Amino acid sequence: MSVLTTEAGADPADEEPPDTGERHRLTAVTGLAALSLDAVASVAYGPEAIVLVLAAAGAHGLGFTVPVTLAIAGLLAVLVASYRQVIAAFPDGGGSYGVAKTHLGARTSLVAAASLVLDYVLNVAVAVTAGVAALTSAFPALYGDRLWLCLLVLLLITGVNLRGMVESAKAFIVPTVVFVGSVFVLIVVGLFRSEPVSTAAADGHASALADNGTTVGALLLLKAFASGCSALTGVEAIANAVPSFRVPRVKRAQRAEIALGAVLGVMLIGLAVLISRFHLQPVAGVTVLAQLADASLGHNWTFYVIQFATMILLALSANTSFGGLPVLLKLLARDNYAPHVFALRADRQVHRHGVLALAAVSGALLVFSGGDTNTLVPLFAIGVFVGFTVAQAGMVRHWRSARGPGRRGKALLNGFGAVLTGIAAVVVTASKFEEGAWLIVIALPLLVAVFETVHRAYARIGERLGLGRIPEHPHRDRSVVIVPVSSLSRLTSEALTAAASLGDEVRAVTVCYPDPEDRAQLHALERAWAQWDPGVPLVRLTCGRRSLGRPIAAYVREVSSAEPATRVTVLIPEAEPERLWQRLLQNQRGAVVAHAVRKETDAVICRLRFRLF
Repeated sequence: MSVLTTEAGADPADEEPPDTGERHRLTAVTGLAALSLDAVASVAYGPEAIVLVLAAAGAHGLGFTVPVTLAIAGLLAVLVASYRQVIAAFPDGGGSYGVAKTHLGARTSLVAAASLVLDYVLNVAVAVTAGVAALTSAFPALYGDRLWLCLLVLLLITGVNLRGMVESAKAFIVPTVVFVGSVFVLIVVGLFRSEPVSTAAADGHASALADNGTTVGALLLLKAFASGCSALTGVEAIANAVPSFRVPRVKRAQRAEIALGAVLGVMLIGLAVLISRFHLQPVAGVTVLAQLADASLGHNWTFYVIQFATMILLALSANTSFGGLPVLLKLLARDNYAPHVFALRADRQVHRHGVLALAAVSGALLVFSGGDTNTLVPLFAIGVFVGFTVAQAGMVRHWRSARGPGRRGKALLNGFGAVLTGIAAVVVTASKFEEGAWLIVIALPLLVAVFETVHRAYARIGERLGLGRIPEHPHRDRSVVIVPVSSLSRLTSEALTAAASLGDEVRAVTVCYPDPEDRAQLHALERAWAQWDPGVPLVRLTCGRRSLGRPIAAYVREVSSAEPATRVTVLIPEAEPERLWQRLLQNQRGAVVAHAVRKETDAVICRLRFRLF
């Protein structure tokens, strides 16, 4: 009979359960805060993008703001429904990459992955510069320091994400709630007004409305639709990061996706209705959202609350990329299309290398653009439309092979969405090509080529390692351990002791030069060695040049050639000082020898650390 004992007085039920990592994952609410900031913040520039295009047709063109916005809201509904299905069909995340990999082939999946990578990186740069631009608009004296402010904001967001996605979600819940709540208040109050309560924000600013524009053609409406679709960026982020949610992951991610679609759709339609109701005209230097806040709530403290909340959320909307890209890189690494280091996870379920890589590339873009939003905006949103199109085309193939009721209607829905997003991708690329979109056209296939190059490299490595095949049985070879020495000390004794434990034969080697001083040191070492008599021969390696690693590497090659059935190990003893700064006092001889032996031979290298504390 076995008896289970516990600590006296302890109740087994009170023992802390093992940490499965679930508490470091997202709920539907925290997932909405962590992964929807990009989409939610887009209402600050999506409606404005529509209005600016329609303004080319004058006041008559602005009358189409609501119909265009309704078309975008319809596409949003299609996308939310589609990505809800993607979440269920591909719970491992990856979004359009996962869909394309299963239904459209490896090359198409890499196109989807490349488009998402580009969009995520650009989203960080655009979001940070837009947030800082809002700050410098309120405080013009900071304009000259905008690049440093951008880098500071990026550093802050990176630091929060390195603590875990749940931590970043908790930090961003409050500004998200304040912004969404402010916009809803703005819309509700505005619907009860028959005319603007204030136009102070736009007074004195030049109108961007065309004086002689009267014709509204299909091309203009298409361009307005495509520009307004920038408000849909970020809709795919939840589907890309399903593994980051708590169990049941699919249900929580689907709830977050639906909530995002509902909130974003209501805000877009509500703002469009107010634009039409107040006959708002775009003006230089003042955002459309600022004019709507002025018209609905007046030029008072509520106006500044909305402006400040917009600024904060625009800057923090970069967090969407930090939630989505590391997971995507993990999937690419798992499939051997990205370095395997991106598949590693640290504490708190953080893909640290993905976060740091995103921060580094985004920081380089900020430096390249000088912190200027207008330099980056033409490159933005093209990648996400490519991803939308690929994902929905893949879902059409998914429903063709799936079983169950309603699959034909779902396939038609996804097909219609693919056509719409495909048109939007073409229109946006064509309209912004000369403004810088050509860079994306070049960068996307280059990134695909990089993924394929990495994949081929891993395939060659796997073939050499025999991955997937049963290897031969291990066996014991005769071994020789070579120990480089330059003097007698406790370090020498420890090295020879360790070498004797590792191999059948131990040889100590020392390098000598023709210089008289060096010869004197060699003779002193040989006399001391003979007196000590450790039972290990001391081999003299003569070298005419001042080189340490090459003579030892040459001796290793000589031993390997003379005894091909013998395994050669080079054991390099090194002292490890007590203080970190004291490592600067070392001569780095061990590193020099290790580099030469690794470069010129196939010998095993062991570096023995002898602690001085």
